[in-house]
Amino acid sequence: MAAKKSKKKKAAKPGSDQSKVIAENRRARHRFEILQQIECGIMLIGSEVKSIREGNISLNEAYVRVEKNELWLVGADIPEYIQASFWNHKPKRSRKLLVHRRELDKLKAKAFEKGLTLVPLRMFFNARGLVKIIVGVCRGKKVHDKRQSMKDADNQRRLSREMRERRK
Repeated sequence: MAAKKSKKKKAAKPGSDQSKVIAENRRARHRFEILQQIECGIMLIGSEVKSIREGNISLNEAYVRVEKNELWLVGADIPEYIQASFWNHKPKRSRKLLVHRRELDKLKAKAFEKGLTLVPLRMFFNARGLVKIIVGVCRGKKVHDKRQSMKDADNQRRLSREMRERRK
C-alpha cells in the first residue's frame, strides 16, 4: 500500500498574489498617518460572506472600537444578499474581529492613547478563502501634511511619466 501524502497550503501574506483584495479604504490613507498594521479575522454570517463575494462592501465610514476586551468593526456596510430572503443580516451591524490576546493588548493600549485611532484599511480573502481585515493604528494628518503627501504623489507621477517618455 502506498501512503497518501498530505499537501498543506501555505498561508498567503497580505497583499501577496494569493490573496484577493475585496475592499480598500483609500480615504484612510489620505486622512491618516498609518503607524502600525495588524491582520485580523472577522466573524461573519453566511449571507454576509455571499454578499462580500459579490463585491458588495464599503469600509469608507468604518472604524474599530475596543469594548470589553474585544475588537469590534463598526460602520462597515455590507448590503443584504438578495437570495437570502428572511435569513438576511443587518447591513450596518457591528462585527467582532478576531486577534490573539497579546495583539489585542497592544492594540488596546494604543487605541486609548491621545490622537490615535484604529481604522480598517483593507479586506481580503486569504489563500484558504477566509475573510481577513488589515487594521491600522493611525494618527490623523493635519492639513499641511495632506498637502505635502499630495505634492509628493504628484511629483512621483510626474517623474514616472517623464521616465516612460524618455524610454520611448
